[in-house]
Amino acid sequence: MRRYDEAEIDHLPIDLLAHIFALITCFKDLAQASGVCRKWKQAVKQSMARRERLSFAGWKMDDDSTTRLVLYAYNLKELDISRSRWGCQITDTGLYQISLAKCVSNLTSISLWGMTGITDKGVVQLTIVLWSCRHVSESGLLVLVSKCRKLASINVWGTRVPLHCFIGLLAISPALQIKPKELQLNIEQVPVL
Repeated sequence: MRRYDEAEIDHLPIDLLAHIFALITCFKDLAQASGVCRKWKQAVKQSMARRERLSFAGWKMDDDSTTRLVLYAYNLKELDISRSRWGCQITDTGLYQISLAKCVSNLTSISLWGMTGITDKGVVQLTIVLWSCRHVSESGLLVLVSKCRKLASINVWGTRVPLHCFIGLLAISPALQIKPKELQLNIEQVPVL
C-alpha cells in the first residue's frame, strides 16, 4: 500500500533520477540536489559518472571541490579547468589529485589555460599517469611539439606512432629528447632523403 504523504518524485528509481540530474549543468544546483536526501546524493554521483565533459571555466573552484567532482566522473573525456574572470584556482596539488582519478586514462582533451598555480611539478604528475596513451596519434604529437616550443623531452613509450613521425618532431624541435633512448638511436640511423 502506497503512502500518500510522499511526493511522486520519491518513487522514481535512482537510475532515472541520475539521468535527470545529468541534464543539469550548474554545479551549484547539483550540490543542492545532493543535499536533499541519500537517494538524491547517490543519483547525483551516478549522474557525474555518466558525464563525458566537465568544464569549470567561470566557476570558483579549488583543488578539493574540483577533485571531488572529477573522481565521480568515470567516463570523462574532456576536462576544462581553465582560469576565468572568477578564478578556477587549481594548484599542483589539485592536478596531482586529479591524476589519481580513474577517468584520466580516458581523457582526450584537458585545458589548463591561464592556470598560474600549476607548475612543471603538477604537469609531470599528470603525465606520469598518461604515459601509456595508445590513442595518441601522429597529428597530436606534432601539434604538441609545435605548440610547446620549450618542450625539452617527450616519452613516447606505449604509443603506436610510425617512425617518420618522430623524424618530423625532430624537424620541428631539433633539441627535443625523445625517450626511450632506443627509439632515438633508431631515428639517427634512418637516412635523410
